[in-house]
Amino acid sequence: MEAYFDNSATTRVLDDVAAKMGKVMTEDYGNPSSQHLKGVQAERYLREARESIAKTLKVQEKEIYFTSGGTEADNWALIGAAMANRRAGNHLITTSVEHAAVLQTMEYLKEQGFRVTYLPVDASGSIRLEDLKNALCPETILVSIMYVNNEVGTRQPVEEAAAAVKAYNPAILFHTDAVQAYGKYHIYPRRAGIDLLAVSGHKIHGPKGIGFLYVREQVKIKPLILGGGQQKGMRSGTDNVPGAAGLGLAAAEAYRGLEEKTEYLKNLKLRLLEGLQSLEEVYVQGQAAALGAPHIVSASFPGVRSEVLLHALEDVGIYVSSGSACSSNKKLPVSAVLKEMGLPKELLESTVRFSFSVFNTPEEVDYCLEQLRKLLPTLRKYQRH
Repeated sequence: MEAYFDNSATTRVLDDVAAKMGKVMTEDYGNPSSQHLKGVQAERYLREARESIAKTLKVQEKEIYFTSGGTEADNWALIGAAMANRRAGNHLITTSVEHAAVLQTMEYLKEQGFRVTYLPVDASGSIRLEDLKNALCPETILVSIMYVNNEVGTRQPVEEAAAAVKAYNPAILFHTDAVQAYGKYHIYPRRAGIDLLAVSGHKIHGPKGIGFLYVREQVKIKPLILGGGQQKGMRSGTDNVPGAAGLGLAAAEAYRGLEEKTEYLKNLKLRLLEGLQSLEEVYVQGQAAALGAPHIVSASFPGVRSEVLLHALEDVGIYVSSGSACSSNKKLPVSAVLKEMGLPKELLESTVRFSFSVFNTPEEVDYCLEQLRKLLPTLRKYQRH
């Protein structure tokens, strides 16, 4: 049996999405900037994709901008908004457990003269609203808080945080990295007070290399990529029509029967959690199952280094992660997120992440638990000696 439990890193592309992209690449392959029929057809795909995405968020089509993925969307949101609003202040706020696409961008902005406050998190990986309120000041122009943590699945109180920010000063922009949340929750940016929202296609059974940034109308933001003036001059470069078409379809599919899908994922998660509780020396990180994201489980197995367990599971056809896919290629990675949550060294070095999709089955979860029961005693005996 094969069990792919690394869906927070990337997901299998839906068959319908792959088919649509194939048609765009081989039949309707025009450049949307061209004036002839092929160009018009290509432009129609972009318009339809924007309509599909905007509908899921209940926003306007013109507020959706295609990017190369979540990283570019986060970079653009932070750098573009900070630079465009610099005259109003130079203070930025984020959390200490953001994705590298946000944390490294904040470091870049510090080099440009901005002051950044990093909010700490509690043992569950969640910020405290009081810390956010205390960090706000007259110089604050932008707050960035991720919706769902990509490593431990903690759902941040984004709506409450945005409300606190807007109550202090409605002009402060609020950005959220929603890469792990989009397609798992109903997110309505206007109602929630979110001005900028980043999403990646390959986390929702869409293609890699495409994502989008929601930019609320009237938000001042500078473009990062200059050139041919595509996307109203805000994001130049030949449009990725196949990617956009695939993303638009994947977005629509993600929200079709969302409640049933999330309930299915929660049941898989609970099945795994119950099984892990029956094993010796296993510690689950993040929020309680009812509060955390429905598709992510972070667990520590003291006595077994995470990369050793990862490869032992791989040998029996089970695929998990030792942390964020954007940093897990480093030798002996130690998660900054888990360190911020206060985990001791033994747990830091023995944590793996299981992440589900609707393609997973209860049988796969049971198979994984069966293999863990077999592997852990042997691995621990070997490593502790």
